[in-house]
Amino acid sequence: MSLNDYRFRDVWSVSVATSRVFDALVDLLNWPLWWPDVRSVRQVDDDTAELVCRSTLPYALTFRVHRAEQDAGAGRLRVDLTGDLEGYTVAVVGRHAAGARLAIDQRVVVNKPLLRTFAPVARPLFQVNHALMMRRGQRGLRGYLVPGAEHRPDVGA
Repeated sequence: MSLNDYRFRDVWSVSVATSRVFDALVDLLNWPLWWPDVRSVRQVDDDTAELVCRSTLPYALTFRVHRAEQDAGAGRLRVDLTGDLEGYTVAVVGRHAAGARLAIDQRVVVNKPLLRTFAPVARPLFQVNHALMMRRGQRGLRGYLVPGAEHRPDVGA
């Protein structure tokens, strides 16, 4: 695995029905309403959108997500990524004792020249940056679907 290859796995829980989590997940155009690090979304076609994301570190990533699979019955969404990130994300929404569990698996190669240049020394910072972005995403989704939950660590934990 090269310094520019990343694999991430995150698991979120939200105290709502799985269908509500899945509906929010597939509604990319509204991600900026609940995920502060998703700065903009532009629809390209019915299955493709372009996202601009920026977390804690001072750089933005611009990439397209193309819906490769969407199965509401199985709670599974797969999108392929191109642009500053190349790869895929698979999200699976399932039942959890307190509501819904969202498992997110990502495999990407970073194409952004600045990040490729600094990967030998900054890779750990990039990973922390990603973790912070995902934490804010989980907190934002909880607040979007369960108002007030983003401020209560016991809800959906």
